[in-house]
Amino acid sequence: MARIAGVDLPRNKRMVIAMTYIYGIGPTLSRNILAACGISEDTRSDDLTEEEISRIREELSKYHIEGDLRRMESLNIKRLSEINSYRGMRHRRGLPVRGQRTKTNARTRRGKKSGPVSKKK
Repeated sequence: MARIAGVDLPRNKRMVIAMTYIYGIGPTLSRNILAACGISEDTRSDDLTEEEISRIREELSKYHIEGDLRRMESLNIKRLSEINSYRGMRHRRGLPVRGQRTKTNARTRRGKKSGPVSKKK
């Protein structure tokens, strides 16, 4: 099992798919990285040699992935919140940030809807 960027890649999957298990890498970036390293997309993660793994690690050092990316995102949200921007206020209140309506939808951001209150006699 290959361990790249602190993530154990799943066994016996094509490398294009296995690379997407790393936070910050999607299918397109995965293809670009493999092409730059000269590794076939159809290669299974179990079949990688140590040399190929080191080439992938070297290529990944050019990108912000995993912990660095998570830290950057949280710092960006914190900055927006500190300067009291509109987006920062929405993050703080747990409401949708990108202009979605909140009158009827936005259950994911706002939380579970409280049920009907029963009237007791």
